[in-house]
Amino acid sequence: MNKKLNRRHFVKTTAVLTTGFTFLPSVLKAGNESLPDNSIRLGGPVQGKFSDPSDWVKAVKSLGYSAVYCPVQPGDPLELIRSYREEAKKSNILIAEVGAWSNMLDPNESARKEAVRKNIEALRLADEIGAACCVNISGARGEIWDGPYEGNYSEETFDLIVETVRNIIDQVKPSGSFYTLEPMPYMLPDSPDSYLELIKAVNRRQFGVHLDPVNMISSPQKYFNNGSFLKECFAKLGPHIKSIHAKDISILPKLTFHLEECRPGLGILDYTVFLQEASKLKNIPFMLEHLSNQEDYKLAADYVRSTGKKGGISFG
Repeated sequence: MNKKLNRRHFVKTTAVLTTGFTFLPSVLKAGNESLPDNSIRLGGPVQGKFSDPSDWVKAVKSLGYSAVYCPVQPGDPLELIRSYREEAKKSNILIAEVGAWSNMLDPNESARKEAVRKNIEALRLADEIGAACCVNISGARGEIWDGPYEGNYSEETFDLIVETVRNIIDQVKPSGSFYTLEPMPYMLPDSPDSYLELIKAVNRRQFGVHLDPVNMISSPQKYFNNGSFLKECFAKLGPHIKSIHAKDISILPKLTFHLEECRPGLGILDYTVFLQEASKLKNIPFMLEHLSNQEDYKLAADYVRSTGKKGGISFG
């Protein structure tokens, strides 16, 4: 790639490349039934070891989930992957995502290449098992894989993100699953607009959006007006969304400005708006995460369901 190409050049040239290019909404994985209107596929982690996929399905159903994180790893036997895919289809469970958590912008070139290899394998697994997406963050230009660095926002970094995402998708050529980047507070993408900018520049049909609105709330204005911010996220990114992370956020009375992630229901996030907007999408997983134990996941799920039901939303 010509390193002289910068962000402005990418957006300008790909605006031409994408003329007539139609971004399609998420399609149902074969075998997964569509939920009724105003419904949400709630999901989360399923803890434990399972002797076979049928036991795993029972555990998923016992939690009331209709979406779940990928139960296998890259490199697992293809027969095992296919058996989980078939059991999920038969039970109308949507495998939401395969995580490929690693630093694809690592300043150490050998470490960066290893991270890219990991993402290629994860996307290949996502496509084989019928997951909605493979997800990672874009990475950081420093030692901490998700750390805040000035270099995260350089034109060269934008170019490298675009080049890397294209390479991952082109290597795998997924037929059903999408490659996505989870937004973060201090790396790209960090807003709906910066995500749209990346989508235009990457210019690949199988590049989608992983929505985590809490990760993009990084100012008092967004924090206190988060209902409006949620609507902006769905208005701008809705057709591209493949999976959603559901958590909450609270502010701490410390200078200069401190935000803390917390369990749904313990923060300020407007879950009425969040669920209303998410329910307008078809078959998109709404995934709980980052909680310390199963009891917290149960409390989070109970809060999400009770809030949704007040607004006429059902859960698959």
